[in-house]
Amino acid sequence: MTLLDLFSPCPRGLEAELAAELGRLGAIDANAVAGGVAYRGTLETCYRANLESRLATRVLWRVVRAPYVTEQDVYDAARDVRWLEWFRVAHTIKVETAAVSCPLRSLDFVTLRIKDAVCDRFRHDTGRRPDVDTRSPDVRIHAFLDATHVTLYVDTSGEPLFKRGIRGRAAEAPIKENLAAGLIRLTGWDGTEPFLDPMCGSGTFLAEAAQIALGIAAGSRREFAFPRLETFDASLWRRVREAAEPPARPHRPTPVFGADRLGHQIARARERLAMAGLADHVQLKQCDLLDLPAPARWGVMLANPPYGVRVEEKESLAALYPAIGDALKKRFAGWRCHFFTGDLTLARRIGLKATRRTPLWNGAIECRLFEFRIVPGSNRGRRSNPAAGAAGEE
Repeated sequence: MTLLDLFSPCPRGLEAELAAELGRLGAIDANAVAGGVAYRGTLETCYRANLESRLATRVLWRVVRAPYVTEQDVYDAARDVRWLEWFRVAHTIKVETAAVSCPLRSLDFVTLRIKDAVCDRFRHDTGRRPDVDTRSPDVRIHAFLDATHVTLYVDTSGEPLFKRGIRGRAAEAPIKENLAAGLIRLTGWDGTEPFLDPMCGSGTFLAEAAQIALGIAAGSRREFAFPRLETFDASLWRRVREAAEPPARPHRPTPVFGADRLGHQIARARERLAMAGLADHVQLKQCDLLDLPAPARWGVMLANPPYGVRVEEKESLAALYPAIGDALKKRFAGWRCHFFTGDLTLARRIGLKATRRTPLWNGAIECRLFEFRIVPGSNRGRRSNPAAGAAGEE
């Protein structure tokens, strides 16, 4: 059994969750580091991570790790790779470089030298060189430099894995899909109890939750880069896809609910869900959270509320947050309510005691996932079907 050296980046704060997920997908020695997980696995692990991981941003296959002092050392390390064993000269390429504590003066120049090395090796081996395509390359080569070593990876994913292939016109969203899936996982939601996003926007949380509830693989509607690599095993990939088919389930409503106060946002969410084949599995309702009835007697709420940047925004939120706290206490007793926000003072502003605060990053923005367990008053009993008679359909 040949083991590959792999690395998957992810949103900061989700490294431990990703390591656990990759372990379930066959990863060996999964080691969470800042910004991702290093692990070993078979070609099947690589394919499964691409298809089934909800949290990874990419699956990178390590080609070489070498010490360096100068840009020439980096060039030499890249030129020594037998790139023909990875892809053909007819494939277009793009080189992307990242670094931490790198002593070299220009990463742009390092990127250029790596590109030159790849092309020079192809010219030496075939008499031709691959073309560069910075927008939609066939093969991406990732370089990472620390203070002493350069590591080169071949990207087996292509487009980042948070691009599920279902965005449609609702392309811009404040939260990427793998971060959304990670937040859902951090709430402890298992796909069976009611789930609500009361500020659903374009429906990112809803689409991820519905796929989880239905057992649909995250990457089932998109393509990947690894079929273009020389290592591609078509029969193995077919078996991996067949094994990831969602199980047959008895017909029952999917317990996923969404709401938003703006009609155009509901329309965007409906479009996104329809493109993913999920429109019949999510109940949408146009309603402000401050007026929204709970769709079930208990469940999990996850929302990404607005947070102010300008003075006038902060002033309006100063009134909104306490009102949200009052609405939760009034209508969501028995619910585990979660708010993901870049406003680190939300718990104090909302007037509720947070039972958990999880540090995370949304790109460069430091955020928190706040959990509030809304204690039931007289309504402490749980029925066998919490959603019975309580689902707020549109």
